[in-house]
Amino acid sequence: MKILVVDDEADVQVLFRQRFRREIRNGELNLMFATNGLDAMDVLFNSGQEIRLVLSDINMPGMSGLDLLKNIKTAEIAQTPDVIMITAYGDDENRLLCKNLGAENLLSKPLDFGALKELIAEKNT
Repeated sequence: MKILVVDDEADVQVLFRQRFRREIRNGELNLMFATNGLDAMDVLFNSGQEIRLVLSDINMPGMSGLDLLKNIKTAEIAQTPDVIMITAYGDDENRLLCKNLGAENLLSKPLDFGALKELIAEKNT
C-alpha cells in the first residue's frame, strides 16, 4: 500500500520510517513524503504511483492540510486516496470540519501509532 505523509516537521520522515520499519521491509507499505500541501499535490499528480492513503498535518506553511484535503477531494486523480488528518488540535470543531471536507478520520498528536497501524490495516485488506 502506498501512503503519502504530509508534514512540515523535519523529524516526521525518520519517525514514520522507524515506526513502520517492519511493514516497509516486508513490502507491505511504501511511504512517500511531502513537506506541504503544494508538494503533496505535485506528488499525487506526478508520482506515477497509486497512492491509496494520505496522512496530512493540518497546520503547514503554504497550502494547509485543510486546503490540501479540499483539493484532493475535488481533483481529477485516477483514484482519489483516502485522507486521514493529523493535528495537535483534536477538538470537536476540527473533527467536524475535517469530516465535512471528506477526511476519513482525524488523529491527534502525539500520534498513537498502534491506532494508526490498525486504520492502515483496515484499508489494506
